Amino acid sequence: MKLDILCGAANIHCPASVAGAEVSAICTDSRAATENSLFVCIKGLHNDSHALISEAISHGARWAVVQKGCAYCAPQGFPILVAEDTRRACATLYNAFYGFPTERLKFIGVTGTNGKTTVTHLLRAILETSLCKCGLIGTVGCESAGRPLENRMLNRLANMTTPDPPELYRMLSEMVNDGVEYVLMEATSHALALGKLEPIRFEAAIFTNLTPDHLDFHGSMECYASAKTDLFRKSNLSVINIDSPYADEMIHAAAGRVVTCSQTFTQADYTASDVRAGGHGVFYTLSSAHSRLSIHCPVPGAFTVMNSMQAAVCAKELGFGAAAIKDALASVGGVRGRMERVKLGPSADFTVIIDYAHTPDALEKLLRTAKELCRAGERTVVVFGCGGDRDRSKRPLMGAIASRCADEVIVTSDNSRSEDPNEIIKEILTGMDPQHPPRVIPDRAEAIETAILTARQGDVILLAGKGHEEYEITKEGRKPFHEREIVARALEKREKANRS
Repeated sequence: MKLDILCGAANIHCPASVAGAEVSAICTDSRAATENSLFVCIKGLHNDSHALISEAISHGARWAVVQKGCAYCAPQGFPILVAEDTRRACATLYNAFYGFPTERLKFIGVTGTNGKTTVTHLLRAILETSLCKCGLIGTVGCESAGRPLENRMLNRLANMTTPDPPELYRMLSEMVNDGVEYVLMEATSHALALGKLEPIRFEAAIFTNLTPDHLDFHGSMECYASAKTDLFRKSNLSVINIDSPYADEMIHAAAGRVVTCSQTFTQADYTASDVRAGGHGVFYTLSSAHSRLSIHCPVPGAFTVMNSMQAAVCAKELGFGAAAIKDALASVGGVRGRMERVKLGPSADFTVIIDYAHTPDALEKLLRTAKELCRAGERTVVVFGCGGDRDRSKRPLMGAIASRCADEVIVTSDNSRSEDPNEIIKEILTGMDPQHPPRVIPDRAEAIETAILTARQGDVILLAGKGHEEYEITKEGRKPFHEREIVARALEKREKANRS
């Protein structure tokens, strides 16, 4: 693509002397530069690639984009292009390089601490029931019209819900080729704060909730909330959960039409009443000033009411029919790693559930949902840990919640990364009730096996934190880790012991 077209899209001045030059690739990693590539310098959290222009040149880069006001190192006479913000420019450059896919797709963004994955999957079910081809960008994976898309990140240890621009805009171009109409995207606070979504205008945006998470990156809840508001400045329609104390910030930021949802406030545009929740999912009446709709969603948990309500409201406000909404929600399957009941076979007299809950709020909701599934005398057993190199403030909070809400707790590891898992566990334990000490088993596979081998009849065992993930990240790197397989092996061991 011509350099002047790229620069024009990103609002970067392009000197006439190089305007007609052909750009073969764009890169943000100096090691990935190729012949006739454009190198975009990023001032990161730990490194600044403005110092690596010469390395990019050695691999074939012919131009570099630098951020206004940043010092850089480049040979004299090498073409330097200046952007106000290279992160935001980077997203726009990749969008242009891949043929402006954002102009040919309709986007629905979902943001919030919890619920993003479930809401996007529920929305996809509704839209596909209405015969729309959908793309999906999110934590569980990326898809185009039902086809999985490969995320070719250079950093294989990164597990980003919203891919970086080199991958994101390539995927969007594939969706265009596949005839996708709507893209359902989990818009994280990181992606919004770092400008990954700069060229995208959203048909609709949904705010689920905001509870403590990612404070290692944002520094405070105020900054965390502020990052989320950017999505609603970019959307024609905002669907806001006003049960959240941060709803007003999202509403005030919204540039387009605002529709509110609530399980509590009758003045909301849409409310849920006559709510019933249990092992067969949730049942409720979705009401507005002009309509009433009986909703059943088989995903268990009280949180499913708001998740399904927001999916239904968004679809309805975009013009999709009530019948499609009702039918899709009633028939939707569970989301992998979200309140996922593991198949154990007829011999098991207990239940195992895998869930991604890795924040205090999500863990508490998971445990409360599990209590709803228990009959008198049955126990909830939770196996959980906290991630390394992430927000440390939530560790004692999650310990306190597990101690208060579960009948038995096994504290273990969960992606300890560069940290010592034993030190993470110590921080978790500071929040726990010393009168009811947990089991501490740092090896997660051993912890899961112990829960299975010691399970009592009627137990609901919750494996919290990893959900859809099939790996474990430690100081040694990333290795395969399949909780379902560990459960199966432990169950086989238990059955063998019972037979002998």
